[in-house]
Amino acid sequence: MNSHHDKHPAKTVAMPTSGWPEGYRAGFVSLVGRPNAGKSTLTNALVGQKVAITSAKPQTTRHTIRGIVHRSDAQLVLVDTPGLHRPRTLLGQRLNDLVADTLAEVDAIGFCLPANEKIGPGDKFIAKQLAALNRKPVVALVTKTDLVDRAALAEQLLAVTRLGTEIFGAEGFRDIVPVSAADGFQVDTVTDVLITHMPVSPPLYPDGELTDEPEAVMVAELVREAALEGVRDELPHSLAVVVEEIVPREGRSPENPLLDVRVNLFVERSSQKAIIIGKGGARLREVGTRARHGIEALLGTRIYLDLHVKIAKDWQRDPKQLVRLGF
Repeated sequence: MNSHHDKHPAKTVAMPTSGWPEGYRAGFVSLVGRPNAGKSTLTNALVGQKVAITSAKPQTTRHTIRGIVHRSDAQLVLVDTPGLHRPRTLLGQRLNDLVADTLAEVDAIGFCLPANEKIGPGDKFIAKQLAALNRKPVVALVTKTDLVDRAALAEQLLAVTRLGTEIFGAEGFRDIVPVSAADGFQVDTVTDVLITHMPVSPPLYPDGELTDEPEAVMVAELVREAALEGVRDELPHSLAVVVEEIVPREGRSPENPLLDVRVNLFVERSSQKAIIIGKGGARLREVGTRARHGIEALLGTRIYLDLHVKIAKDWQRDPKQLVRLGF
């Protein structure tokens, strides 16, 4: 199980590098567009049957992972955002700020513009927001091509090209791809194009990741993965991770929720405890930072991660302890 990935290597949680083809790419993509631009249908078409982790907390749509596209050479993690719209209220503005935060962390953005509707002020507003994200690759996806004839599609592609140069300057959109989720036209091409904008990276999630893992199991897995990073050989099986609780922090406003996540890491000997904690606790802090990104992406909200390392002597051979540790 793997974590949120960004440009700073210290924060990247990577799976073991062996076994991935050279040049494997993986990263996060967000599809944006005004309401009914075809985002959800396209997401489902891209992911196919392998829909991945979706948060059980729909009201916290920060970093909800909508799906993962698994390929032999790459992995695309589709991240949901609340809708970008022209703010009329403070809450609207806050939601837009949330979207800006999410978009600042993804590797590329797919901007959905329906083929059957003229480009309007809403589209321009979103394009301007995207242009403010400092050269983040924006790919224009002209959706619903099955609803128009070829002449109308050609006209819309020209209009989208003009929008790109008007808002992004001479280089315009990085790519423009016409697509129809309804009849499958160019869905694979959208994947191909988005992958070219992903960083070279091992997969961020195991192949075949599905929705039915309870959240606590996935949280434990993220912590375990982060804790084993770089010390896998010294502690491969002697580490058990138990999530004690995931509870909302009292007294937080609905716009600014925080979850307290308390996790115990059990090892068998004090020498192993020392390895995990590191000098002056430095390594445990690193584990916490690394795991926190993945857990926040998974749960769709900010968290406070409280990690404790404990010794459960010879737990692998003690049936009572195995039960207590969830095995």
